[in-house]
Amino acid sequence: MGGVPGEEFEAYARMLDEVSATGRRLRRDELDALRASGRRAGGGGSGLRGLVGAYVAATRDAWGTLRGVAAADTATEVQRAGEAVLTALDAAVLALGEGHQRGQRLLVRQDEAARGEFVDDLLYGRSDPGRLAERAERFGLRLGRGHAVAVARGDDAYEDSQPVVRRVERELVGRFGHRDVLVAGKDGRLVCIAPGGERAVFEAFADTALRPGPGYGAARRVAVGRTHSGTSGIVRSYEEALGALDVADRLRLHPPVLRAEELLVFPVLMRDRAAMADLVHSVLGPLEQARGGAGPLLETITAHAEAGHVNAEAARRLGVGVRTFTYRLERIKVLTGYDPGDPLHRYTLETAAMGARLLGWPDLPL
Repeated sequence: MGGVPGEEFEAYARMLDEVSATGRRLRRDELDALRASGRRAGGGGSGLRGLVGAYVAATRDAWGTLRGVAAADTATEVQRAGEAVLTALDAAVLALGEGHQRGQRLLVRQDEAARGEFVDDLLYGRSDPGRLAERAERFGLRLGRGHAVAVARGDDAYEDSQPVVRRVERELVGRFGHRDVLVAGKDGRLVCIAPGGERAVFEAFADTALRPGPGYGAARRVAVGRTHSGTSGIVRSYEEALGALDVADRLRLHPPVLRAEELLVFPVLMRDRAAMADLVHSVLGPLEQARGGAGPLLETITAHAEAGHVNAEAARRLGVGVRTFTYRLERIKVLTGYDPGDPLHRYTLETAAMGARLLGWPDLPL
C-alpha cells in the first residue's frame, strides 16, 4: 500500500489499537518511526499525498477492530476512542510530512551532486563518450546533435543553489520546455548547453542572465561558443565561450553579448605569442619614453580606432580636448615612427595596440 512495507502498517495498526484503548499520545519512538517512513518515501521519489492517503486508509481499515472502539459500550466511549485515534492520526501525518521533506531534500542534494558531476565531465571531457551520452539523457540532453555552450559571468559567483540560477532555468523551461537544454552553475559562472541551431534559446539565456529582474544578481557579460558535434564539441564550445570572455575583458569590449565566431581573429593573433610580443615591443615600446608612460598614448590609439578615426569623437570618448588629442597623435608618430594618419601605419599601430591589451602590456612585461 503506497509503497510502504506491510510491517510498517502492522506496527501502525498495533499502535492505533493501544491508543484507542488508553487514549494516550504517540511516543517519541513511534513518531521517529513515522518520520523514518516518510523519509524513505521522500528519498525514493514517492509523493506525500499518496503516502498520507495510505496511512489514512490504514486507519480507516483498522477502525472497526480497534479495542477502544470494539469494546465501547456507549457513544461517549466511542467518541473518546475516536478522538484519541484522530489525534494520533494527526500527529502521524505531521511526522510523515517532516520525514518526507527531509527525504526529498536528501534526494535533491544527491541529484544536484550527480548533476554537478555530470556537468564537470561534460565540459571537461573526462568520461567515456558512450557512458556520458547515457547519463546525458537523464538530464534532457541528446548528445548526438550539435551543441553550443553559452557562459554568463557576473560580479558574484554563480552556484546551483542560488535563486538566480533557478530563475534563468525556469525562464528557459517555461519558454522552450525541456527541449535539450541544460542550465547549471560552473566554477562561479552560469552555463547553458543547448542545440546549436536553437538561437532563440541562447538569446533568451543571455537576456534573462543580463536582466533577471529585481532581487536577482545580473550577469555582466555573456559569451556563446560555436556549434560543434559530439561530446568533444561541447568541450570545445565551452572553451571558446571562456576564451571570448577573456578576450572581452582584456580588450575592454563593450557589447554585453559576444559570439565566439565574431572574435576568431584574436586567437589567430595570439597563436604565435612570441611574434605578437615582438610586434608590441618593436612598434609600441618607444611609447614608454613619453611623459606618463605608454598607457595614455595606447588609449589614444584605441579610441582613435573605435571612433572611426574621427579626432573630435575620439577626444570626447577620452574626455580630453581635440588639441590635446591631436598632440597625442603627433607624439605617437614622433616616438614610434608610425603615422596614425597613414592607412598602413595606422593598421600596424592598431594591431600592435590590440596585441598589447591581449598581453596585458604595459602593466605586464612582455
